[in-house]
Amino acid sequence: MTTLLEVSGVSKTFDGFKAINNLSFQIGERELRAVIGPNGAGKTTFMDIVTGKTRPDEGRIVYGDKGASLLKMSESRIAQAGIGRKFQRPTVFEDQTVFDNLMMALKNKRGPIAALLYRLDQRDREKVAALAESIGLRASLPRPAGELSHGQKQWLEIGMLLAQEPKLLLVDEPAAGMTPAEREHTTDLLKEAAKTRAVVVVEHDMEFVRRLDCKVTVLHEGSVLAEGSLDHVTKNQDVIDVYLGR
Repeated sequence: MTTLLEVSGVSKTFDGFKAINNLSFQIGERELRAVIGPNGAGKTTFMDIVTGKTRPDEGRIVYGDKGASLLKMSESRIAQAGIGRKFQRPTVFEDQTVFDNLMMALKNKRGPIAALLYRLDQRDREKVAALAESIGLRASLPRPAGELSHGQKQWLEIGMLLAQEPKLLLVDEPAAGMTPAEREHTTDLLKEAAKTRAVVVVEHDMEFVRRLDCKVTVLHEGSVLAEGSLDHVTKNQDVIDVYLGR
């Protein structure tokens, strides 16, 4: 499996607190990975560093088949290079329809001239319809996004990110606040997305992680504590001690 992202020896300190401590992590081009760990383990800082929101004090981050350094890129350039991030709370345009949300997210030329000259065509309509079908919102295309349930808004935002055709998708606690049926659909959606790109899911819901049926990375105090299947890591004595507070 070809490596898409490699994080090596990365550390970050905030006001004397080492949020990330010599972290090393890698993921393949088409891989689904769950990242778990207690509060303060460094999960959010890890995603902030990969997306360029936070700069590490040391280490390196190599991305793509050409081995580009993310540390030399701006936050916007990293997004353009194919790294998308979904935060815990869905951020959609609630006054716009589901169709319009997906249409605005399509990967088209974004310059001012291109925007002025842009005309909606059949190919774009078909792309939106296919996206809506894949996220389970085909019947909701005419509805304002604000009318959707919490889970549906999460799916819409995932769809908007997929419209950008990312190579790596970072998803923060997608199961939070969802009904059991919504969690099941979200599991299927993320597993399907990982067939064509790398997907990293940060999650606290262990049953949701179990349904993902993927490799799990456990973070603790900014470092990797254990990796493997969920059954494997939950039998690791260090992981047991951290979660039980021993």
